[in-house]
Amino acid sequence: MKLRIFYDSQCPLCAAEMAKLSRCDKAGVIELADLADVNFAEQYPHIDAQYANQILQGETDKGEILQGLDVTYLAWSLVGKKHYVAPLHWPMVRPVADFLYLKFAKHRHKVSYLLTGKKRCDSGRCGIS
Repeated sequence: MKLRIFYDSQCPLCAAEMAKLSRCDKAGVIELADLADVNFAEQYPHIDAQYANQILQGETDKGEILQGLDVTYLAWSLVGKKHYVAPLHWPMVRPVADFLYLKFAKHRHKVSYLLTGKKRCDSGRCGIS
């Protein structure tokens, strides 16, 4: 594991991105940790699940905690798809991308519904909110 991602499996768009990322992870370098898992707090006591539910968080194999688009950038880079996210680190794009990410993260359930037609918790189980 080179990167552990703490994500909201109850967000259809988030879950879809993690599924796509997993399919691209041929070397098994990404580990996914579901914030809605009933054992999350026991397994990851150093991660505030409520905060990680607001802003995507990841942890490197060296213990470094990353947030937001830095997690996305590293994840796609590790699976050989850096070209998907390269603009996120361009000097003129990064501040705008970070701003837009924070807006998206705050309203991701509404955006997810608009883009996928699926509501949060359609699976019948809800964890963290």
